[in-house]
Amino acid sequence: MDYYFLDRVPWEDSQSLYHAAAYLGRETLFILRPATPYVCLGYHQDAQAEIDLDYCDENGIPVIRREVGGGAVYLDGGQLFYQLIMKKERPGLPLDKAALYRRLLEPVVATYRQFGVPAEFRPVNDILAGSRKISGNGAAEIEGMVVFVGNFILDFDYETMARVLKVADEKFRDKIYKTLAENLTTLRRETGQVPVTANLASELAGRYDSLLGELQSRSEIDPDLRQAAEAWFSKADTREWLFENDRRGS
Repeated sequence: MDYYFLDRVPWEDSQSLYHAAAYLGRETLFILRPATPYVCLGYHQDAQAEIDLDYCDENGIPVIRREVGGGAVYLDGGQLFYQLIMKKERPGLPLDKAALYRRLLEPVVATYRQFGVPAEFRPVNDILAGSRKISGNGAAEIEGMVVFVGNFILDFDYETMARVLKVADEKFRDKIYKTLAENLTTLRRETGQVPVTANLASELAGRYDSLLGELQSRSEIDPDLRQAAEAWFSKADTREWLFENDRRGS
């Protein structure tokens, strides 16, 4: 399995690379974070119902739909993503989604603990520090590949997350902010500091190496992967793709 620790990348790469690897049938682990903020919509969500698109447009915050389920999230450099792409028939890979999450999140939980967070796995796909969520995770199947994605939340912009969401009445926005602050935590909040991302990546990669087999470290995106990433992004960076699952008044 190829392993890329890329740290800060253009925000487009933080979504397009793992999709590209899946479509190419390449088993890969990416660990990276976006250099600039954006909003990412779950595959089955309604963009116009979930996101304040006017606010995002006015403030230069891109919005994109991923091919993995889950909710809309505000993403920035305060979150370090891990993105695993594996063949569905890989030996030992659970086919049951609940078992898959449990197995693949064990290294993440152990890494959080290594950096001072008393992390615990909560089925189906959450990691908690005490009563607060500290990692969001999702999985999907793309072209016969299992795609598993999640994040280490280093720090979090609660205010902007509350602002990009669509609300029926502005008076509810403060409630959203309060709910986020009460239920979502970060490495900074739990430990008083943000660890070096290279150290987090090294710890996690070592644990996945033990779990999944030897990782082959790569530093350069090869032409085939780059071409596939650009092709996926050219599809995803359109209003047609963004609004594909929306209710259009019909």
